[in-house]
Amino acid sequence: MAGLKHIERSIASYIAKNYHNVAEIGVGLNPETALMLHDCGVRVFCTDIRPFPSIPGVRIVYDDIFAPDVALYMGLDLIYSIRPHEEMMPALVALARKIDCDLLVYHLGFEGFQNGGELVDCGVILHRYFRSQNPSNRVL
Repeated sequence: MAGLKHIERSIASYIAKNYHNVAEIGVGLNPETALMLHDCGVRVFCTDIRPFPSIPGVRIVYDDIFAPDVALYMGLDLIYSIRPHEEMMPALVALARKIDCDLLVYHLGFEGFQNGGELVDCGVILHRYFRSQNPSNRVL
């Protein structure tokens, strides 16, 4: 479990330093990163297709990445996903492009998608598969 906390802490630290309005797609039963982001003052909400326990202080939205309610994501500067299923990747990239926000993914082990995107070393390796074309919306 300590290794998992390191992963979530590293991801949350990087996101908190670089973004201010984010969504975690496919949160499942691991809301640790979202909770840490909330505690850092980052505006965050989580989505999943399955019901999951409430997360104190974090908005929960039931949404299907394969048929997303695009209006939910407008204005975000980042979508992130931790260990998404491989089949989710094209839909994640498409959503990030559609709303023009960055997409960061933490893969399990040596997984990747297409060319692996831009690698971001924040203590763990993140893959940036899309970078906003209007970066002035980001906090850098």
